[in-house]
Amino acid sequence: MNYKIGVISGDGIGPEIVREARKVLDAVCKKYEHEFTYTDLLLGGASIDVHGVPLTDETIENAKKCDAVLMGSIGGDAKTSPWYKLEPSKRPEAGLLGIRKALNLFANLRPAYLYDELRAACPLRDDISAEGFDMLIMRELTGGLYFGARKTEEIDGVRTATDTLSYNENEIRRIAKRAFDIAMKRRKKVCSVDKANVLDSSRLWRQVVEEVAKDYPEVTLSHMYVDNCAMQLVMNPAQFDVILTENMFGDILSDEASMVTGSIGMLSSASLNETKFGLYEPSHGSAPDIAGQDKANPIATILSAAMMLRYSLDLDKEADAVEAAVRQVLKDGYRTGDIMSDGCTKVGTKEMGTLIAERL
Repeated sequence: MNYKIGVISGDGIGPEIVREARKVLDAVCKKYEHEFTYTDLLLGGASIDVHGVPLTDETIENAKKCDAVLMGSIGGDAKTSPWYKLEPSKRPEAGLLGIRKALNLFANLRPAYLYDELRAACPLRDDISAEGFDMLIMRELTGGLYFGARKTEEIDGVRTATDTLSYNENEIRRIAKRAFDIAMKRRKKVCSVDKANVLDSSRLWRQVVEEVAKDYPEVTLSHMYVDNCAMQLVMNPAQFDVILTENMFGDILSDEASMVTGSIGMLSSASLNETKFGLYEPSHGSAPDIAGQDKANPIATILSAAMMLRYSLDLDKEADAVEAAVRQVLKDGYRTGDIMSDGCTKVGTKEMGTLIAERL
């Protein structure tokens, strides 16, 4: 089969980690006799350098012609990069928000899984990490506070900033359905996270989620306030299967979940629309301080490529093989610097990608 894949290498360590993910995808092609046609796309700082803006209509249109898009990290050092002297709407991260909206990527999937081999890197107490955990955070990605109306003005001589948090029932219903569908393929548990004791948007969120739950009698639904969920993630992460939540809460909780795995460099991410199209990227940032030094961990990007195989290309067997190759490399004792522990062999970005490709 021939598949069209858009590739956004991105900024900082982005080009390095994307290169290793493509190396693994090429190994998949060789083993399973597929053909991937790559189209390079510009976004973020790389697009600013060429076009003066973080996202162009050309990138959006070319992305729409692909079966999926694989992306590296976006952004740079906010203190030193000239990109951050631009107004906010023209900075690299604005390109991320723009492409999510343009491609209707409303469902963000962030798995958080503790590998047996990385328990020593988990910052939780031994009695907590010993249980292990395997959760998926389903974050609504195109609504809420990040996309609401905003303004800064002076009222009676006082500078005042306003951001609007807004959700309608259709936005909530479609993300809830996606969460329940995925829960049906996992352990059939959904924990919906909100702040319904304070926010009207959360009260509507809870009502609509309960309506959707009626169509999934096999799935157990629970509700949890976001502040309690933040505590539970470090007290008892094993209790969670699928966490369903809105945009800002999901942004915060998914980063918290990433750190209890031992390293954000291990965590993949998928952003899906209402079809099978998706944009796949690591959960971590661009780490400009180590860019070009062969120090970055490419595993999150490689696992994101595995999610792409599974969710957009329907290549479950191939996705399983990539994930198994990652586990085998960890079992064999190879580590990048961020997950290094005693008795293991330290490798760089390129070698880690090569080792995983070889185990396919």
